[in-house]
Amino acid sequence: MKNIIDEIKELEKTSGHLEPSIEERKKNRDKIIDYTEDFINNIYNINAFNLTDNTGEGLLDTPISEEPIGIDKAIELFKDNVDFPNLNPASGGHLGYIPGGGIYNSALGDYLADITNRYSGIFYAGPGAVRMENMLIRWMAKIVGFPPETAGNLASGGSIANLIAIVTARDALNIKSKDISRGVIYLSQQVHHCIDKSIRIAGLGECEIKFVELDDNYRIKPGVVKNEIEKDKKDGKLPWLIIASAGTTDFGVIDPLDELAEIAKENKMWFHVDGAYGAFFVLSESAKSRLKGIEKADSLVMDPHKGLFLPYGLGVVLVKDKHKLNAAHYYKANYLQDAIAIEEEPSPADLSPELTKHFRGLRLWLPLMLHGVKPFRAGLEEKLLLTRYFYEELKKIDGFDMGPEPELSVASFRYIPKEGNANKFNQLLLHEILKDGRVFLSSTKVDGKFIIRIAVLSFRTHLQTIDLILKILKEKVELLLKDWK
Repeated sequence: MKNIIDEIKELEKTSGHLEPSIEERKKNRDKIIDYTEDFINNIYNINAFNLTDNTGEGLLDTPISEEPIGIDKAIELFKDNVDFPNLNPASGGHLGYIPGGGIYNSALGDYLADITNRYSGIFYAGPGAVRMENMLIRWMAKIVGFPPETAGNLASGGSIANLIAIVTARDALNIKSKDISRGVIYLSQQVHHCIDKSIRIAGLGECEIKFVELDDNYRIKPGVVKNEIEKDKKDGKLPWLIIASAGTTDFGVIDPLDELAEIAKENKMWFHVDGAYGAFFVLSESAKSRLKGIEKADSLVMDPHKGLFLPYGLGVVLVKDKHKLNAAHYYKANYLQDAIAIEEEPSPADLSPELTKHFRGLRLWLPLMLHGVKPFRAGLEEKLLLTRYFYEELKKIDGFDMGPEPELSVASFRYIPKEGNANKFNQLLLHEILKDGRVFLSSTKVDGKFIIRIAVLSFRTHLQTIDLILKILKEKVELLLKDWK
């Protein structure tokens, strides 16, 4: 019968495969690097979208098992079933949903974070990691005009960042269960759908969600908000939260932040701005004035994986009053008593729902250190001009009906045939674009109209990309008109 020492040694030998030798590490790393280098070197020639019946089902033919398959087989499975079908978000032709970026040095930051496995949740465990993340939060607070004492959190994306903000607002205004049924939240029909999810998850689903009237450019009308608040107060309701957008998904428009902030202040309400898409345009001299009032928000969301071109996985919430953010999320556990002894910096675990978290700061810190801010600023300015160029050039082509003039880097349009159903025509037009695959656009439906959108925010989108989409649109319209009745 084996004794316990022999059993431990046998298990150690098998589990030791989790620590590859230097030769194995080099082999696997070289294979991955070769694949990614080939991907980047050919990125401008790879389709933005592959319309295919392949939905990755080939992965299921190689199930998880007790034995390994080897790096070559693993890469083949990834290439065929993950990297090929449908949308290629790394492409400069990704002009559909607000794109995530994928800058190279951010990937190196993730690699460094994963290998060193630093814990960035509590200052006691990872003081340098926590300092880095708080340093980044203070930098973002500074560029939007928030005070130095602002606190925040590097979350997985705008959805969780908005949830953190709404929970903080709820607790800061002392909204209890008895208040929820008469509480009122004011927002736009154009707000991102994650706001609705956050409201429900935060237990506020029974609040009255008041979608206020919008102007001709789909922005909130401040006068309407003011009147609604006065009326609701007279009716015994509890107005407590105004949510504005700094860059809506459909049209990329900015709500009148300055006026809404003043209304919130006058009525002692919380003012939250979802700037997941648009807030980083404060770095652009030409767009900064359009975001006037963003500095007056009580809380703000901004996504570096949008406006700073990072890979998916980093949204940021900023809250001016760090005590309110802490009060909403802090929890003291007995087994963490050692961590309380050293607390020179706010710990992310005290400011969000997450205790265990990826060290997200490195994916932002490393690119900022290696590039400086200047190329990010230039990239944002370039995207604004590209969108303006697209809008003006498409407007010159007969038959195209343009949406609101772009404030940021989203433009919308539809083709109006001389006869027949315009919605059907634009559905077919979008399908032809996706079949072509060189660029990816998306659609939305507003006031019963099927509308095509272009969202210019990939760091790989340049002038030749916009010229290509203009060319494709002309070609596809001419193709469809031949058989259109």
